[in-house]
Amino acid sequence: MQCKGPFCQSCAMPMESSDLFGIEADGSKSEDYCTYCFQKGQFTEPEITMQAMIDKCVPIMVQMNIMPEEQARTLMTMTLPTLKRWRV
Repeated sequence: MQCKGPFCQSCAMPMESSDLFGIEADGSKSEDYCTYCFQKGQFTEPEITMQAMIDKCVPIMVQMNIMPEEQARTLMTMTLPTLKRWRV
């Protein structure tokens, strides 16, 4: 499975169309974050932990038939620490 486009730097979702891009404080499209993670220049869930983000995204990936739960959890566990929001 190969996804196109930039990936949200918070949840790793592919942002394959302009309606998936979050919104900056000035109303412009965010180049880094998706609409589910970022609105009006702020994270929609500013207190969410990386583990909670994984726990939130995995069931969505399973429900959308993207991949089985174990594979989704492994992918998210490996990917999220590399994203801009979670880099330490």
